[in-house]
Amino acid sequence: MKNTFGNAVSMTIFGESHGPAIGAVLDGLAAGLPVDEAAIAAAMDRRRARGDGLSTARTEADAVEFLSGVFEGHTTGTAVAMIIRNQNTRSGDYAKTAGLLRPGHADYTAYAKYEGYQDARGGGHFSGRITAASVAAGALCETVLNSLGIRVYTHIAECAGVKDAPLSSSAGLLMPEPQPGHFALLDASKEAPMQEAIRTAGSEGDSVGGVLETIVTGLPAGIGEPWFDSVESELAHLMFAIPACKGLEFGAGFAFAAMRGSEANDPFTMQNGRIATATNKNGGINGGITNGMPLVFRTVLKPTPSIYKQQHTVDYLAKQDADLQIKGRHDPCIVPRAAVVQNTLAAFGLLDLLTVRYGTLAQKHGLPQAE
Repeated sequence: MKNTFGNAVSMTIFGESHGPAIGAVLDGLAAGLPVDEAAIAAAMDRRRARGDGLSTARTEADAVEFLSGVFEGHTTGTAVAMIIRNQNTRSGDYAKTAGLLRPGHADYTAYAKYEGYQDARGGGHFSGRITAASVAAGALCETVLNSLGIRVYTHIAECAGVKDAPLSSSAGLLMPEPQPGHFALLDASKEAPMQEAIRTAGSEGDSVGGVLETIVTGLPAGIGEPWFDSVESELAHLMFAIPACKGLEFGAGFAFAAMRGSEANDPFTMQNGRIATATNKNGGINGGITNGMPLVFRTVLKPTPSIYKQQHTVDYLAKQDADLQIKGRHDPCIVPRAAVVQNTLAAFGLLDLLTVRYGTLAQKHGLPQAE
């Protein structure tokens, strides 16, 4: 497995869904950065399940413990190691169907790659449970970005066919304030119909998916390392590490296919003595490098593959066709909980790109001012 990602700032994740703990190691942070444990705890709370019929009944405290790299509330400049203990596992739910491949899961591909030595309990290292570790690490990176005047916000653009209010693509776009509650929405009135659609699918033993949209403001122009570590390349790599992510677009995305160049281009203009663009169809990126406009991208997350409907499958131990009725505790929709996963992974990736450009001292002392 490849469990480490990043250049100037790197993240390593470890652990399994039903192991004693999961965790992450962040390397490349400057010494003396404040560690906002309250902000990290708030991010963990947005990701955790609530056992409310909208997410899995497996609820965990998800308290983050720092093992190294933090002393008296600040980073020490060495690797920041953190763990989250698993306290509510029920491996017996999986033992009864151990030989049956769950459709949509990594059971077969993991078996083919690791020859039966993988930890299959609860999906093991392929479980969405592991995203808790990335949220803990990414939330620390997000607090660093906030101190530099950079804000990352992810909302549920669509879930179960219910759409949130859209973001504006205008040059004067202001960062929206997140609505209170479990659902990250621009229009709070959309939460009730989204919840109803999720509960309906869950009551029928099924699941639903959705679209998450992320916007980043405050990024300076000139960030990104083409070709292979362009802004799109790094963020795409991280987004597709989210287990349910199956698609990604920046700016106007796939809508570019129906445009002409005259429609797709963002005209340059002067605003308050600085270069800007009149529109933002390219999502704040040209040539793989930030142009100073808000960075905008969207992901699509597939419906949770663990559903309670009976499905046809294969018993890979007996090498014969079989039917599967999944047991255990599963989310009818992971989209609301995944919003903070996307947000914090984006923060980590952008901090890495910023540090490649300006070095670790910029994390603490600020970015050079644009001319």
